[in-house]
Amino acid sequence: MGITLRGPALYRLMKIVSGLSFCMYGYDAGVLGGMLLHPPFQEAMGNPTGVWIYPMIVASYDLAAFVTSIGIAFFTMKIGRRGTVLMGNAVAVVGALIQATAYGVPQMIVGRCLTGFAIGCLSSSVPTYLNETGSKIHDRGPALAVTAMYLIGGVPLAYWIDYGFVHWFSQASWRIPVILQCCFAIPAGVIMWFLPDTPRWYYARNRHEEGDATLAQLYDEDVNSAAVQETKRHILTAIEIELEANSMIRLRDFLALGVVDKTKLKIIRRLMICFWLPMLGEWMGVSLLAYFTPVILSGIGTSATMVSVLSGVLATCMFLGTIPLYWTIERWGRRATMLYSAMASSLLFVVFIILVAVGKSTGAQWASVVLLFLIVPVQTYGWQANKFLYSSEIAPLQYRHIGAAFFSSGEWLMVFITVLATPIGLETCGWPFWFFILAGNVLAIIFVWLLCPETAGKTLEQVDYLFVGKELPGLQKQGAVNVDEIEKDLAKANVEMIDHISK
Repeated sequence: MGITLRGPALYRLMKIVSGLSFCMYGYDAGVLGGMLLHPPFQEAMGNPTGVWIYPMIVASYDLAAFVTSIGIAFFTMKIGRRGTVLMGNAVAVVGALIQATAYGVPQMIVGRCLTGFAIGCLSSSVPTYLNETGSKIHDRGPALAVTAMYLIGGVPLAYWIDYGFVHWFSQASWRIPVILQCCFAIPAGVIMWFLPDTPRWYYARNRHEEGDATLAQLYDEDVNSAAVQETKRHILTAIEIELEANSMIRLRDFLALGVVDKTKLKIIRRLMICFWLPMLGEWMGVSLLAYFTPVILSGIGTSATMVSVLSGVLATCMFLGTIPLYWTIERWGRRATMLYSAMASSLLFVVFIILVAVGKSTGAQWASVVLLFLIVPVQTYGWQANKFLYSSEIAPLQYRHIGAAFFSSGEWLMVFITVLATPIGLETCGWPFWFFILAGNVLAIIFVWLLCPETAGKTLEQVDYLFVGKELPGLQKQGAVNVDEIEKDLAKANVEMIDHISK
């Protein structure tokens, strides 16, 4: 599309676009929360008195993102990863403009729904785009880690901007923070216009010349070079094997939620992991803490100003927790990082529950706050980037758009459930409600231990063989597969590298 950059420089530009898109994702998720009780905002909305009005404004965003993440599966393979990112950023600008100029609840809800649609597009396509354009195996983890930094960094950025503007009492005090999300969406969309789609998408759509050209750009090699041709053969072979496995898929098999999967490449189980992994990540409590930090902290008997400051610091801790992952994601792997993070979070929640259950003193209450400041970075370190990365890695190429849709729908569904259940649970149950969150942490440990093999150090095509059945014997437990073993298994199964596909 006119970009002359090649190799690492091209991939860096792709990472910038992905980061800007996800920063808008995080910013938009947090920007309106700090303005709901701001008098100028309430005045612009007509000072509504209905108890459901403000929750409806907030929930319309989540609901639109959830619906979009399901519906997008029907057309994203046709328009591509690039097209979906472009559409998401374009609609985000329209949604931001409608929100920033809103006078009344209906217009605000329309704007929130459009923004939710945009976020549904971006959350479904950005991780896949980054994974499929990485020319080196060890590029994927750090690239998604940086993107997660942008995503989580958008939340405290929105909070501190809100905190600065709420001291104004004009209409601009809430409209400026809302419109600022265009500062991320516009440059991301403009740059993406000149970038190619992923080579894997081009090959899956039988657009081989464009796939060859994009691979050559990413590798900074000639089209006929050994590296480009070898990667191409692996991609085409994966497509062929997946097409063969497609004939074994039955819709009724999805009712077993992947527990029983007779497909050769365990396609159904892999898609269900894409759904359940983000659900568990949200069930562990990170979104709950992000949404309801002021409510939780207000119980320690401090001033409203201090609660606001502590809420901002906690949001900043969420961001800081993502930074070390850049250096450890490939060294320690996805599985181990998620597993040990969930274990640490579970232990911290046990101590937290004990403190809130028996601690009536100010010291015990402040100790529970300290626990929150430990839980949040532990969870964002182990899960926020990993759930995006892992889900986009394990989904088969032909179903990667469906896996992305499953991921986004699972994430937004659990966000909706936890956000809806938390105020009710804290009000009716009190401190025992936190056992519900602890259960999510424990289930996350079990889920990762039983169902999530390690994908670090594998190409996206090699990941297929972590889930194969008896047709390709000899794979090690827990996904400990190297390239040589895969090649032996392929030879044993008489699976050829078929060059005629590209003709």
